[in-house]
Amino acid sequence: MKNTTKNLFIAASAILAIAGGALAGPGHDHTKVEAGPNGGRLITSVDPHAEFLVLPDRKVKITFVGGDGRVIAPTDQVVTVTTGDRSAPVKLAFVKEGDALISDATIPEGNMLPTIIQIKSSPTAKAEITKFNLNLSNCPGCQKAEYACTCAH
Repeated sequence: MKNTTKNLFIAASAILAIAGGALAGPGHDHTKVEAGPNGGRLITSVDPHAEFLVLPDRKVKITFVGGDGRVIAPTDQVVTVTTGDRSAPVKLAFVKEGDALISDATIPEGNMLPTIIQIKSSPTAKAEITKFNLNLSNCPGCQKAEYACTCAH
C-alpha cells in the first residue's frame, strides 16, 4: 500500500511539473539569469564571461566580464550572433567600440527571436555556442526584458 501511494505521488508530481511548464507558454522560462554590469544577460560558458545586451536601437552590445564582475576590454575575441526568423536569419558581426563589441546591424523586428551566439576567444579558437529565445517582452517582476530577467518570477 505504501508503494502504491508513493508511486501515485511521484506520477502526479511529474504530471504537474510537465503541465506547469506547458501552461507557461513557449519561451517563458522562470530560470534565474545572472545579470551583467549593464543589465543584460550574462553568458557564463565562456571565459571571460560575456554580457549580451540589446540596445534601444536594437543593436547588440557584448561586454566581457571577469570573475570579479569588472568589465574587460575585448582583445582577439570573435563574436557572431544569428537571430530572427529561421527561414531568413540575420547574422550580426561585431566591431570594437570602447570596452565592448557592438553589432554592425540591428536585430529584426519582433519580441521572440531564436538566437545563437558564437564566441571565439581568438580567430582560430573553437567557438563556444549559446542558444536561447531572445524574448524582448518586459518581465512583470523586474521590468527588464525577459531575456535578461533576474527575478525568476
